[in-house]
Amino acid sequence: MKMVEVSGRTVEEAVEAALDQLGATRDQVDVEVLDEGTRGFLGILGSREARVRVRMQFRPEEQNRKAREFLEGLLRRMSMECGLETRFGDDEILHINITGGDTGILIGRRGQTLQALQYLVNVVANRGEERYQSILLDVEGYRDRRAEVLQRLARRKARRVLETGQRVALDPMNPWERRVVHMALRDMEGVETHSEGEEPARRVVISPAQRG
Repeated sequence: MKMVEVSGRTVEEAVEAALDQLGATRDQVDVEVLDEGTRGFLGILGSREARVRVRMQFRPEEQNRKAREFLEGLLRRMSMECGLETRFGDDEILHINITGGDTGILIGRRGQTLQALQYLVNVVANRGEERYQSILLDVEGYRDRRAEVLQRLARRKARRVLETGQRVALDPMNPWERRVVHMALRDMEGVETHSEGEEPARRVVISPAQRG
């Protein structure tokens, strides 16, 4: 991410100078005023220049373009007529959803094919880029449905932990699935979660919360 700190007689003058250095327009940057400056006596004595920090806004258009080109080429070679829906979420993750056609083959058993495809998309889209952009790939809303299943499972297992006082280890999951479980139980009193094991056998363990 490009960033400069620039001084000027006024805030606007400093911003304009920063835009010249960055080769950017006002709508492409975020401006932080570090010092509004003072004019001083008669506009000279005791005056202090304004100072701003100007950052280029990060927009993942290039990663989006490369990800779409990769997916469109892959789907074309598989003779699959599908659409691509993209959005940049509040979580700063680029979400891409594949829609239409017989997309079940892109998901695979328990989402394993989808997870592998997502890995490839991230590698292709971020190659040669200065800043890494996380991309979450989905197929016909599969992840939302899977998340609901995992959340129900997590709460059911957590209730068992509360009843028995014994920890419960879930089946191995990929990183995204483990995060869903952790988030589902984050605010549930009496239990805590952690992951253990090595990929691809890493799993979430639900345990009674430590007192105190």
